[in-house]
Amino acid sequence: MDAQIKLSVVASDIFGVSGRAMLAALVAGERDPKVLAQLARARLRAKLGPLVEAFTGFFTDQHAFLLGKMLARVDQLDADLAELDAKLQELIAPFVAAVDRLDEIPGVGQLAARLLLAELGTDMTRFPTAGHLVSWAKFAPGVKESAGKRKGSGSTGHGNPYLARVLGEAAVAASKTDTFLGERYRRIARRRGKRRAIVAVGRSILVIVWHLLSDPTARFQDLGTGFYDTRINAERVKRNHIRQLEALGYKVTLQPAA
Repeated sequence: MDAQIKLSVVASDIFGVSGRAMLAALVAGERDPKVLAQLARARLRAKLGPLVEAFTGFFTDQHAFLLGKMLARVDQLDADLAELDAKLQELIAPFVAAVDRLDEIPGVGQLAARLLLAELGTDMTRFPTAGHLVSWAKFAPGVKESAGKRKGSGSTGHGNPYLARVLGEAAVAASKTDTFLGERYRRIARRRGKRRAIVAVGRSILVIVWHLLSDPTARFQDLGTGFYDTRINAERVKRNHIRQLEALGYKVTLQPAA
């Protein structure tokens, strides 16, 4: 910014192949904006004009020295991250089968599956039932009752923040899928709001995780978006549809099909 170089305005990723080549050229002593712009690759070559303008500034040897130090720090961080990823791959190797089975749950990818194992472990004997796990994770609403009256907001309380985060993200991802979990989210969100729907779907994912980890031979099987339709009484479905149409201002009269 001090040198009036505006590469980040034109290139979305200044640390990509093109960006690094341009920055390296600056550090090496190249100052001609047209020469620097020609280092662009792929789709960035369509922005040669704006790139020339972006490199028109007052870049000095002092800036080059500081930029070189910054790039060296970035490269060192990238190397550290690569080493950390390799170590994580080594540590997760004994649990690859469990990760792959959890990965089959809608909304749960490889990363989320690894995070779930990191927070829960693989030994589910500590939780006699899925309900015990849900309660421990604070994904079950607490109900306080006194003199026959329920009190409190029904909030779940505060559990493991890392587990809550990964379950919340998985629930949001599942809500966008055409699956049972996606349909469960949409049904609850319509009636109770998105936040409660996320907690409910997160709880469902946690129950599935308990079953998959409790039985190494178990595999996830989606119940499908039509699961609720096969479980709800036909009269109840009819009443719900009539109520929805009446809410839209229609007068409904039903006649049996011939």
